Amino acid sequence: MKIKQKLITLLLSIAASPLVFATNSYTQDHYEKNLIQTIDELSQQGIDPALQRIEKLVSENPKFKLAQLVYADLLMAKTKTINNFGAHPKASAKVLEGLRSEAKQRLAYFNTPPNQGAIPASIVRLAKDTEYVIVVELDRSRLYVFNNQQGVPKLVRDFYVSIGKKGADKFVEGDKKTPIGVYKVTKFISDKKLPDFYGTGAFPIDYPNRWDRRLGKTGYGIWLHGTPTDTYSRPPLASDGCVALSNEDFTLLRSYVKAGTSPVIITRKVNWLSHDEWLAQQKPLATLVQNWQHDWESLNTTRYLSHYSESQFRSGKKDFESWANNKSEINARKSFINVNLTNVNIFRYPGVDNMLEFSFHQDYQSSNYRNASKKRLYWQKDTQQQWRIIYEGPA
Repeated sequence: MKIKQKLITLLLSIAASPLVFATNSYTQDHYEKNLIQTIDELSQQGIDPALQRIEKLVSENPKFKLAQLVYADLLMAKTKTINNFGAHPKASAKVLEGLRSEAKQRLAYFNTPPNQGAIPASIVRLAKDTEYVIVVELDRSRLYVFNNQQGVPKLVRDFYVSIGKKGADKFVEGDKKTPIGVYKVTKFISDKKLPDFYGTGAFPIDYPNRWDRRLGKTGYGIWLHGTPTDTYSRPPLASDGCVALSNEDFTLLRSYVKAGTSPVIITRKVNWLSHDEWLAQQKPLATLVQNWQHDWESLNTTRYLSHYSESQFRSGKKDFESWANNKSEINARKSFINVNLTNVNIFRYPGVDNMLEFSFHQDYQSSNYRNASKKRLYWQKDTQQQWRIIYEGPA
């Protein structure tokens, strides 16, 4: 049927490549899966089976505007040839553009999901008390949930998301961009304390973090949150900088997120590694903090300070020179130092070349002082390709 073929061509043209309907795709939500299967049935069986599925979908979820658009196209295709995806004559150009973008992102992800067992290069090491890690891939409008399974991250859920209207890499307040970096969920805010716009709740993150502030970035109020009750999902670029999920997906996300401990890595694009590749990158990076710890305990201040960047290091108001002078004076008064590090997380910092974030619990004991604290280190390769600490401070 020419009408059918024309519609199939229009639908597939919004995907990055012809749909393969990969069998190894991770968990899509029920509505997204049925939307994709509608297009699959259209390509294999015809308009009627596809129309039956999409009709049931819009009956179950009338707020799913993208499904409504496909439904309208299928109905029109039974009576006439349509010349564009989203051919409804009364729909606004802006709304259609957003829905087409949403369709493109959903279809492209379904066609090329990450390989089974793949791990983001940004996750280097997970502490025992870090049960789940959230990774947001801005270019694909996707949020991934990884479970820490004896130190190995395993992808257990993924969700379609919307991000800032102006895209990625927030720098100033009001720029309507979503930040890139490593963050932490600070708390949960119930829908009872929020306007309807935020849906079933919100998880604020700690933007701007220490690195953001060092770069002079401004703004506040970056959250993971739901959608208004009359809306199922929003176009890929729709928020003022937050990461927005459907209310159904946000409710599922709540079971994986622990306020105060759950890391959130926001990146433009995920660099996926096989398990063997991930192990190969993990070992040499994990030794950095071990060597730093050993040299600190040795009371050899020169060797200890060799881990710090003389040109780039900052900690609060201290540069390398003031930091080195202070450490030399302190260590001269010690007869021993013991440093115990636990709950070590290591992440490659997105958006910055060759930078690592280490966070851990530190128990420090010396001949005249004892202290327990949560600490964060940023490491970066220098011009000689040597890893050096460029920031040290509280986590």
